[in-house]
Amino acid sequence: VKSEGPKLVPFFKATCVYFVLWLPTSSPSWFSALIKCLPIFCLWVFLLAHGINFLVSHRSASRILAGLIFSAVGDAFLIWQEQGYFIHGLLMFAITHILYSSAFGMKTLDLKAGLLMGLVSSSCYAFLYSYLSGPFTYLVAVYIALIGFMGWRAVAGMQLCNDLWTWTKLSACIGAMLFMVSDLTIALNKFCFPVPYSRFIIMATYYAAQMLIALSAVESRDEEDFRKRS
Repeated sequence: VKSEGPKLVPFFKATCVYFVLWLPTSSPSWFSALIKCLPIFCLWVFLLAHGINFLVSHRSASRILAGLIFSAVGDAFLIWQEQGYFIHGLLMFAITHILYSSAFGMKTLDLKAGLLMGLVSSSCYAFLYSYLSGPFTYLVAVYIALIGFMGWRAVAGMQLCNDLWTWTKLSACIGAMLFMVSDLTIALNKFCFPVPYSRFIIMATYYAAQMLIALSAVESRDEEDFRKRS
């Protein structure tokens, strides 16, 4: 907390600005896009504050930074989703989940977690299927598969049974779960039925998810510092 907390202060301030201003979604503008993306920009700064050398030498951290960049682009597209840019945003976040999955790695398979995540993802798609039409029938299927895979890789990294988990791996796991909650709320609200307080639920879980996933990038630095002290 002492080492990473101060670097996250701009993120918390930017998040507060978003919720305080609460700009109407009915009138999209570049200013509203900036306010929405500002917390994600602050997470770029959070990772960059660890040093360019750190990002270059640790692939997982650089991939999470790349995922945050695509996320910001996706956020901007979703500001104009009613003007036909929803699919563009979907594509940006699909790339984000691929990058996050790559950052979490395949070192520990944990097939039980993979099976559970597959069942959850399949159940979500089965529920949404009857509400989907046109290209969304397969686009949503691919997207759910990608975010489900990302969730699996985050959960697999925990290794609770082997006592090999760390706080950063826990951050990745919780972050991935919150990301899934956020996106499921978007899908329900857009394709199925109005979800009460949907915007608050979507953005609160989304910002928390991105912060926790960004925090998981400092795992390799923790290990490096521990080796130096040893």
